[in-house]
Amino acid sequence: MGGGNLGRKSLDTGSHQGHALPSISGIGQDQLAEIVAATSDISLLITPSGEVISVLVNPGHSLFGGLSHWAGQNINDLVTPENLEKIKRRLAAWPPAPGQSHRSFILELNHSDGKAWEFPVRYSMHRFGESDNILLLGRDLRPLAEMQQQLVMAQVALERDYETQREMDTRYRVLMEATRDAVVLVAMSNGRISDLNASAAVMLGGSRQDFIGAAIAQEFEGRRRGEFLETLSNIASADAVKPVELVARRSQRSLRVIPKLFRAAGERLMLCRLESPEGESSAPRENAMNLERLFNEGVDGIVFLDGDGIITAANESFLKLTDSGNIAQVRGRSFADFLARGSVDMRVLLDNAKRARQLRMYATRLLNEFNGQIAVEVSATYLNDRPDPAFGIVLRDASRVEMLRRPGFTGGEDGMRSVMELVGSSSLKDIVAETADVVEKMCIQTAVDLTRNNRAAAAEMLGLSRQSLYVKLRKFGMVNKDEE
Repeated sequence: MGGGNLGRKSLDTGSHQGHALPSISGIGQDQLAEIVAATSDISLLITPSGEVISVLVNPGHSLFGGLSHWAGQNINDLVTPENLEKIKRRLAAWPPAPGQSHRSFILELNHSDGKAWEFPVRYSMHRFGESDNILLLGRDLRPLAEMQQQLVMAQVALERDYETQREMDTRYRVLMEATRDAVVLVAMSNGRISDLNASAAVMLGGSRQDFIGAAIAQEFEGRRRGEFLETLSNIASADAVKPVELVARRSQRSLRVIPKLFRAAGERLMLCRLESPEGESSAPRENAMNLERLFNEGVDGIVFLDGDGIITAANESFLKLTDSGNIAQVRGRSFADFLARGSVDMRVLLDNAKRARQLRMYATRLLNEFNGQIAVEVSATYLNDRPDPAFGIVLRDASRVEMLRRPGFTGGEDGMRSVMELVGSSSLKDIVAETADVVEKMCIQTAVDLTRNNRAAAAEMLGLSRQSLYVKLRKFGMVNKDEE
């Protein structure tokens, strides 16, 4: 039902019921019906009890279909069940109190007349004529409901896209940090770093936060922004991409940059993969940096010697042990100058380290610049993986351990068994004499072994003359017949 004919037919239905719209001075009944129909999408004239007298539909609004059968029905039968209470409250408050005759009541209803479709309407309630009949001027809410539904669907889609973006961003971040390749993303519009991973930051000589937003050209020596980006862009556009040899400004490392251009969301980006010329990964470089920090900040003294025992490098802890003012005071000097037994200790250390590749926990005393002595435990390693072999020496302060060490001896198992067997069969004086011989023989054997049978060095290590050492060697049967 639509147009002016619909209004007239509705009025005719109302006339059949004896309740046609009254005329206003100068305006006929048909004209009034057209005006009411044109000012709203749907208009209902109902009695205070809810009976529908007339139905007027805007001629330009054809979405409702035919509604002429509403006339003569109760409005309660034309709405969904959840709207019944709302209609009951509105009709119970009608008519308006005196002085409120021009007040409009708002009523939102979902119409349904038993068919498979529903439509919402927002009515304003008006007192009509001399009677208490109610004129409901309605505005179709379906366009608004459809718009709201579209907004809800758009919001749901936006939330779904946001979650997808978060998931993709997490995957991207995990991939960037897990990959061993050093990767830098550069925005071609301004030549600044958009993102990079930790491996690339280490190779460039800083942290990730230091480089975000920085101009990529400024991170390499002797490069201007325009020229640098143009060079990388030309290389990336070539059929065969060749790496660019560059020097990082902060780390001073030689790097190979392999560029690749791509476009994302309309923005041109460049992916730069960084490599060391020798193909080294960032992990060995990080280990080298850690070892360098350990050398400079470690608590144990570390010294590097050349093949002749001359000091080539020493750390701060060694300078503290020897009370040296700076590295210049120790570099170029013989390591024997800082050992209490001088060249004897140094030859024992170096010869045994060269023979066995390493020597552990050698106990001796270290001399400082003022001839003071301190107990140390020395470990030596022979570094022969180079054209000029060297020695790495680690010295640990053992003065506290020496003070806490209880007196006694650590003889071999055979010596201890021999001493225990003497108890009960010999006097204490004889047992002590036997024990002293065991300890003396063990010390002499150790000195001879450490010096590789160098009798002069062994005598100096034990604080004996060569003649006294030979006497003791003969006493304990440690001299070959050829040497007698």
